[in-house]
Amino acid sequence: MHLNAELYVKDLPGQLVGSLEPISMVDGNIIGVVHDREKIVNQRILVSVTFEVANSRKLDELKSIWKSRDIFISKIGSVYETLTSEFMLVGAFNATYIENLIDEVSKIVHLESTDIAYSSDNHYKDKRTAMITAEVRTEEDLDKLDEFFAEASEKDDMIYIRGL
Repeated sequence: MHLNAELYVKDLPGQLVGSLEPISMVDGNIIGVVHDREKIVNQRILVSVTFEVANSRKLDELKSIWKSRDIFISKIGSVYETLTSEFMLVGAFNATYIENLIDEVSKIVHLESTDIAYSSDNHYKDKRTAMITAEVRTEEDLDKLDEFFAEASEKDDMIYIRGL
């Protein structure tokens, strides 16, 4: 399990080590740490740690250790990687058309995020360009996005380019 936790520890020497050591005590592995002395809440500083543990039993054990050491867990959650791809469409469409495409494709795949940029006008017979950047969790979802945009562009007589 890859996880990220936001911990608040007392602003005293040794507290950073004391908050990280329990991860190794449960056979976990630290991936990254951010120690933010600027963010102080109730005389405690923020430690954001990304780590992995074998299972939920180990995570429960870790939480128990943190609690016994007076370490506050502000937030804890799964970390997952995303895959990003870009899609360009060129054709006679407006912003509403692109928004509707995104609504339709979001029924097929789970989009972690999308960013859409399109030209407002050009001199090429009312053709516009839309650049769609999409983040998904799996290669399968990327393939589904590719298939969706390829079919939409063929149906609506647009030029389609993937992966710029």
